[in-house]
Amino acid sequence: MRILKENTAGVVIDMQEGLLPHIAGKEELTRNLIILIKGLKQCNIPMLVTQQYTKGLGTTVYPVKEALGEYTHIEKNSFSCCDEAVFKERIASLGKRIIIIAGIETHVCVLQTVIDLLEQNYFPVVIEDCVSSRKESDRRVALERMKQEGAIVSTYESILFELCRFAGTDTFKAISRLVK
Repeated sequence: MRILKENTAGVVIDMQEGLLPHIAGKEELTRNLIILIKGLKQCNIPMLVTQQYTKGLGTTVYPVKEALGEYTHIEKNSFSCCDEAVFKERIASLGKRIIIIAGIETHVCVLQTVIDLLEQNYFPVVIEDCVSSRKESDRRVALERMKQEGAIVSTYESILFELCRFAGTDTFKAISRLVK
């Protein structure tokens, strides 16, 4: 299946101050996610941002906030984003079927969201170098489960160039600068 920008949205799950310090490879994850976000913005991909129990886990970490620009997060208490009415309404209102997924934790909120998106006839694309967990083994097993369930797994560079589609454009040049 070709992933076309006209039918794609992005979701950044729970990249929060209280969670990120405990995540394996947090520096690389943050760096990769910022590149992904900036590239998605170059492609005019709409994005949703969730925060799990903000009162206890804090807000989205500053570098990610800065890359996102202006946004209103979706508060959640459930592990799956799809169990939150506001998320379901906002994702449906975008009118996109392909959902690029990034964030934490891979084996909890990301996994459960992906499974629910599949059940609701979306096509989740999990960006493997933009998701993580506290333990690498949890991340690895969750990615395998998502593949078995039918999710697409990609990398930030691969998905950005697929969305871009053509070389020589301003979007291509901007994405090329981001990934170098």
